[in-house]
Amino acid sequence: MNSTVLIVENLGKSYGDVLAVDGVSFRAERGSVFGLLGPNGAGKSTTINCISGLLPPSSGRASINGADIVNAAKAAKQSLGVVPQDLALYDDLSAIDNLRFWGQAYGLRGSELDERVKTVLTYIGLGDRARDLPKTFSGGMKRRLNFGCAVVHRPAVLLLDEPTVGVDPQSRSRLFELVESERANGACIVYTTHYMEEAERLCDSVAIIDNGQLIAQGTVAALREQLDARDVLQLSGNFDTEKCTRAINDLQAGALDKLQIVSHDEGSLVLSLPDASQHLSSIFQVLDNSGATIAETSLRRPNLETLFMLLTGKELRE
Repeated sequence: MNSTVLIVENLGKSYGDVLAVDGVSFRAERGSVFGLLGPNGAGKSTTINCISGLLPPSSGRASINGADIVNAAKAAKQSLGVVPQDLALYDDLSAIDNLRFWGQAYGLRGSELDERVKTVLTYIGLGDRARDLPKTFSGGMKRRLNFGCAVVHRPAVLLLDEPTVGVDPQSRSRLFELVESERANGACIVYTTHYMEEAERLCDSVAIIDNGQLIAQGTVAALREQLDARDVLQLSGNFDTEKCTRAINDLQAGALDKLQIVSHDEGSLVLSLPDASQHLSSIFQVLDNSGATIAETSLRRPNLETLFMLLTGKELRE
């Protein structure tokens, strides 16, 4: 059995002259979590909506379990579960009836439907609230029910678009456990987030997306290796661009040959180098000599968020 169940090739989506998704390609396997990591507005949700068939792609293709989402939409969607960022629940139906509705929509009937709905209610921790309406639930409970509706038919591919938005830490932890359980059961999961810590905890492989394009892709370990153990030093204050650049160039020509300028303007300076904490005094000294005034300092250890900053020169959550 082929382990690759989701193939996305040169996917593009445009709105007039605006290119929201630009040539996105990746593959995802059974029993794995593939993360799409990027800031708000990067193209994550549009990519998910094209893969799910909610939006027609302007170019490229996506196939689920061998079925093209455009040319064989019914077969593709039968293998697909979607947890949208905006809740997809019927407020006038009880929790159990929401699950029954989606189970029937995917062809479950009779005792198979009854048993599966009962199993999912227990699975998502809502067995004692089966007859209650979602409008009486907390945000975290609604998110868990939303998740249950997406997995009631045991999809091969599960798309989760920012599934922890607006939930408390306890509910977030429970959702993580559900994702990890689906992976252990063999599902292929695509998980979009702008939270670096979620990607690092859950994802086997990650694609970093910005302005509709994938700018890095690989396993979490491989992406970390791209950082070459580089820290990111972010300074805010007042900086004379020309003088500061000369000061940093002097350091690069001396002992700090691995020092790099990530971004620089009059109000901020972002640098990267290995073991930055050991060289702060030297950096502050040359900047002070250049006339810079430093108001705030932030030092970040190597992780996916610092990789995003190094690749784009901006914050992941801007």
